[in-house]
Amino acid sequence: MSDTILVTGGTGVLGREVVGRLVREGSAVRLLSRRSRPPDADAAVRWAVGDLATGEGLDEALREAGAVVHCATSGGRRDVAATERLVAAARRARTPHFLYVSIVGVQRTPSIPYYRAKLACERAVRGSGLPWTVLRATQFHSLVARAVRAQRRSPVVVTAGGGVRLQPVDAGEVAERLVELALGAPAGQAPDVGGPEIRTMVELTREVLAADGERRPVLPLRLPGKAFRALRGGALLAPGRAVGRVTFEDYLAGARAGGVSGRP
Repeated sequence: MSDTILVTGGTGVLGREVVGRLVREGSAVRLLSRRSRPPDADAAVRWAVGDLATGEGLDEALREAGAVVHCATSGGRRDVAATERLVAAARRARTPHFLYVSIVGVQRTPSIPYYRAKLACERAVRGSGLPWTVLRATQFHSLVARAVRAQRRSPVVVTAGGGVRLQPVDAGEVAERLVELALGAPAGQAPDVGGPEIRTMVELTREVLAADGERRPVLPLRLPGKAFRALRGGALLAPGRAVGRVTFEDYLAGARAGGVSGRP
């Protein structure tokens, strides 16, 4: 079977990192996109036009692929159907190694629609009959920073209170692990990847504001409901898998300098 590796979501925060690392490893990389190859695309990356929403182009994209790294997401709205289409196409393509990136805690937070969709995607991959690997990671540094910066026009920055904690991780480090798995044998449920520090959302929010030179007040919200209770209870944490090296402070400093992966 070919050593070509197909990457979905290859222009996103994680996918860009995966593609870049695979190229540096000397792998033959094919990127799945709904759009035609742009003129400035890396010449080392082959381009496959296909649509996970309809299935169009997937068979051709998977032709002679030895592995698929599925990073694409629509925020949960169409993820399950898209993953099922990709799995079906992979079955028709001589069963390549199928890698799916998911989120730490999806099994503990089924009341959150996006996480419920990610868990359903995991099930589709596990039950696919393909050689498979699922890697769960904690939230990316860039996601946390983006949630704060999205409120740049508000006089007050709203964030999760009540002791809600996250363990943010660098997207590049997650990509590094995905590439290791893609170049190796199928691992099934791989050990989680978590960031080096556990911090409250209030602390992380204030750190973003300080890095941006902002002095706006922070309003922590304590919300009712099952999902919020799960978050307060540490549902999104992997304290035993704090394998990341890039701290949130490192990320913010690197993002300002343009030197840390996964920057917004």
